[in-house]
Amino acid sequence: MPITIDKQNGATVISLRGEVDHHSARTIMENIDQTISSTLPMNLVLDLSSVTFMDSSGIAVLLRSLRQMDQLGGKLRVVGIPSQPRRVLEAAGIGRIITLA
Repeated sequence: MPITIDKQNGATVISLRGEVDHHSARTIMENIDQTISSTLPMNLVLDLSSVTFMDSSGIAVLLRSLRQMDQLGGKLRVVGIPSQPRRVLEAAGIGRIITLA
């Protein structure tokens, strides 16, 4: 899965593309882990606008990212959520603990 890392308005933005499923989740988590540990962002934005499919593994990716940002005292925001991933996240109630924009 291609991942793009950028800085925008003081936030580290990680853009994901393609499918976030059990095949890609480990690689995505490793890339996000590495980005967080190397940049120590106070604001992390996960941009899902180019995600074509997400299953429960995507929930694990978001929760892990949230836990890491909590440990840093930072904030996580998820933006650009297409309809299929949004249904998965809403069904799991993720919006109660992570800011979904």
